[in-house]
Amino acid sequence: MADNPAAASPGPALEHVLRERAVEAPRWIVIVWNDPINLMSYVTYVFQKLFGYSHSHARRLMLQVHHEGRAVVSDGTQERCEHDVSRLHAHGLWATMQPE
Repeated sequence: MADNPAAASPGPALEHVLRERAVEAPRWIVIVWNDPINLMSYVTYVFQKLFGYSHSHARRLMLQVHHEGRAVVSDGTQERCEHDVSRLHAHGLWATMQPE
């Protein structure tokens, strides 16, 4: 087999596939928007429960939502962010996602 040059070199087709795999998937962000319904303590609790944030980090994000109208609470692949948005909706928070 060592005498076969095709077996020793992957060839241009395989190199092309390897180059395509090296391209990272686009990143997405999850945004929570301010609403007049949910208590600030509840929003803090949801951030802690869903994302495992410390109380102080969750409170900082909640205050950003409250004062600025929105906060980025997570990021990742499109599928991951879709999942996070779905969980936030299930807890009554207004959330959207967009490419980073």
